[in-house]
Amino acid sequence: MTSQDAIRAAVDRLAEAHRTRVPCAAVRDLIGTDDLPAAYAVQQGLVQGRLAAGATVVGRKIGATSQAVQDQLGVDQPDFGYLMDDMDVSADDPISMATLLQPRVEAEVAFRLAADIDVPEAEITLELVRAAVDVALPALEIVDSRIAEWGITFTDTVADNASSGLYVVGDEGLPLSGIEPVDVVMSLSINGEERSSGNGAACLGDPLEALRWLAVQAARFGDPLRAGHLILSGALGPFVPFAPGDRVEASISGFAPLSVTFKE
Repeated sequence: MTSQDAIRAAVDRLAEAHRTRVPCAAVRDLIGTDDLPAAYAVQQGLVQGRLAAGATVVGRKIGATSQAVQDQLGVDQPDFGYLMDDMDVSADDPISMATLLQPRVEAEVAFRLAADIDVPEAEITLELVRAAVDVALPALEIVDSRIAEWGITFTDTVADNASSGLYVVGDEGLPLSGIEPVDVVMSLSINGEERSSGNGAACLGDPLEALRWLAVQAARFGDPLRAGHLILSGALGPFVPFAPGDRVEASISGFAPLSVTFKE
């Protein structure tokens, strides 16, 4: 069992890397590679630090939902992290990379919730989470790692708020009566060249199944999903690196294309 001192040391290491933009050593030397409660405790420590600094929680993200991303990260299961209001750069163009260390970009389907999902775990069905969705939206997630050279194990990425960075969501959502997330097809291009592709079924079989998985985890952790939350359901294909000056465009069938430019 990981000690509280080790958990605090891991929080401090990751927080310092975030503050200085200097990648740090992995935290598995402190929390091990199998202690998921410890990894999520580190994540909570980071979240609480950001809340104390004035940020607010606006939703969650699901990570490592596609086999392609699991292969890229060297992990074999999904995880989740928290979305804070200061991670939303949807209104920025160009988007500053000033807070990022070693970012990658991926395209996914996001959900805005119209209702809490606050029921016992056994009652969280695909039908229930579908009914809780207000709209689906196209999204770009800018994933990032505070850990040097992305040298992570599963507990490292969990601790690091599921390797989160920034996100962009489109402003034209669709109700689920107008789109079936499992059927979408995605293409992500950088400066006009396709760099990633995939589909809804690559995201845990169905982005709505990813949402159900998250709702179960949130219930287990005693922090249920709430009405108004934005949920990034997970990548539809591999993530890719980008650089200042790049124009990134995600085309997800059924939605208007989502395009952004990055700057230093």
